[in-house]
Amino acid sequence: MNNGIQLTGSTFAVVHRGRSYGPFDYEWSRDFQGVEFLCRGKKFGEYCSANEVYADLKEFRLPTRVYQVASIAIAALVKSIFDGIPERQRPGVLKRQLCELGFERYANVEPLLRSPS
Repeated sequence: MNNGIQLTGSTFAVVHRGRSYGPFDYEWSRDFQGVEFLCRGKKFGEYCSANEVYADLKEFRLPTRVYQVASIAIAALVKSIFDGIPERQRPGVLKRQLCELGFERYANVEPLLRSPS
């Protein structure tokens, strides 16, 4: 795959120009009131409410397209959870969201077989 998303459960990688970036993931905050966003196991952002979301991937020095696609992907996956969408349907939600926002060349979603470097 030259461009796309590799996804397994809550963990995903962004493939950009044949190179895999990530893994990206999320986990519930300790108080279960929000969701923390992770890149390579390190927190880079948090969803506290619909009006309070932040993310900063600057320290990871990712290509612009990678952090754009990763941001869309994590938002789509977290929204799917809040909307009660079953895990098996989330790749479809992710594909639709990428296409709606003009990132159709990244809408190829495959299983994540190994952790990206």
